[in-house]
Amino acid sequence: MCRKIELISLSTTLRLLALFVVISSLQGCTTMTRAHEEEQLIPKYVEDNFERNEFAIVKGDDVIGRLRFITLEKGDTLPDIARHFSLGLNGVAAANPGVDIWVPQGGKRIMLPLSFILPDAPKKGIVINLATMRLFQFKGDRESFSVLTYPAGVGTEERPTPTGQMRVERKVTRPTWYVPASIAKAHLKKGDPLPAAVLPGPLNPLGEYALYLSAPSYLIHGTNKPASIGLRASNGCIRLYPESVKKLYENTPVKTAVSIVNQPYLLGQRDGVVYLEVHASTDDSDTAEFDKVYAKLKTIEKESGRTLDWSKVKNVIAEARGIPVPIYEIMQGSGKGITDPVDVKHPRKLYGSPEIPELKTDAWSVLAADVRDETDAVRLAAIINHQGPQIPARVMAKNDSYRVIAGPFNDIREAKDAIKRLKIDLELNGTLIEPITREKGGEKL
Repeated sequence: MCRKIELISLSTTLRLLALFVVISSLQGCTTMTRAHEEEQLIPKYVEDNFERNEFAIVKGDDVIGRLRFITLEKGDTLPDIARHFSLGLNGVAAANPGVDIWVPQGGKRIMLPLSFILPDAPKKGIVINLATMRLFQFKGDRESFSVLTYPAGVGTEERPTPTGQMRVERKVTRPTWYVPASIAKAHLKKGDPLPAAVLPGPLNPLGEYALYLSAPSYLIHGTNKPASIGLRASNGCIRLYPESVKKLYENTPVKTAVSIVNQPYLLGQRDGVVYLEVHASTDDSDTAEFDKVYAKLKTIEKESGRTLDWSKVKNVIAEARGIPVPIYEIMQGSGKGITDPVDVKHPRKLYGSPEIPELKTDAWSVLAADVRDETDAVRLAAIINHQGPQIPARVMAKNDSYRVIAGPFNDIREAKDAIKRLKIDLELNGTLIEPITREKGGEKL
């Protein structure tokens, strides 16, 4: 529950990200073949600006947005790509199996899964699909209808977000987090005592905006851990990027209806083409959702008098890449331009990517790790940089190894706090590095 929010550790995040590796390995040759085909597509044009969050809804259509591609640059990470384009890490990773999350190859062309099938629910208020980890907010009337959509972080398998009908009871800016006894006890056991209340600021896991739901103790709120968006990482709350929750807060009146569903199999239509979108899940209740979609497909087949390509349906389900895939044209030739590739120009700076200040020899710092492999060092530095709040880190070569150095810190207290967080969150044994002007104790750069 949201009042039982736990400050997610990156070790938890790493375990969750390992699931992506398992999913990718199960997708087989079909996925790799399709990925190869996508690499060969030549874009007809390159876009600079396009809508990420708000889409008009054409009457009778259930599919919004468009798939796009971007060529990665050295130093990119998938969490930064995801945030810049208002996507969750789950979506980007699932759409691009085999791509390293923290150290992707520069020059690699990847898909941005910016097309979505709307949940099978009434198009009013807020609808959250836990399986896709995405929030949809419907606006307008029959004459002018649109949807705002944002990626979300949801509850873990142990503490899942509940489904059902709710409403927004109240809204709070700069909320205070009152730490429940159960969370305080769990953190104390790890050597991380928490105060009774966490005031607004960088350490507050609720972020700057919170919408309290009618289901007691559950919220839609911001986060100080943006890398957790698109993961099952909360204790039941719905987390949004800071920039997303600000927009939602401003656009959502109190008493707005909130419907939370869990639909890993989505079927929709656009321009006379039927699309299927499938998300990987370990929930046993998914069988019922699959049966619903299967029944709809059989109805389409019966009403059209033509046979569906069931092998294609099977491939989409097996791959579970979380993107709408065209599987059937209601009328021959109705799907015009659905495969035209569109590339996105790489921005000069990815929004929200961690700033890494220059390391100063006259300031306190921390040796987080000393490793032999450069890629492993770069990966670890990226993970540390995406802690919430950020611990700035970089890689420095020394002799035959690579050192991951965190800092600079203003004083010894900040440096020791970083050592504590590295131990609790990542199980790393950091070593204090004193300013070069000091002569005793500590590690030297």
